[in-house]
Amino acid sequence: MTVRHEVSAEGTGEALEVWIDQDLCTGDGICAQYAPEVFELDIDGLAYVKSSGDELLQNPGATTPVPLPLLKDVVDSAKECPGDCIHVRRVSDRVEVYGPDAG
Repeated sequence: MTVRHEVSAEGTGEALEVWIDQDLCTGDGICAQYAPEVFELDIDGLAYVKSSGDELLQNPGATTPVPLPLLKDVVDSAKECPGDCIHVRRVSDRVEVYGPDAG
């Protein structure tokens, strides 16, 4: 088992956050289909992350925590994204664990 699967919004595990690079977003909406609690398409046709309070975060590079119950959906979004624009990283050291820059 790797540490990156032990995610916890309560801080008991390795906290993850997600962000979208809108410059690469194709507007396909797969992310919003997988995890509508985390992702949403805006009127500009691009996907954005949402805050835990359901607010659309439109600033470039805006991040939101990955809730443990939605981890698989967020990871699947990153894997299936045709634009390779979804980045999931550890909060502690900002290392990408899922997405196009994951090692």
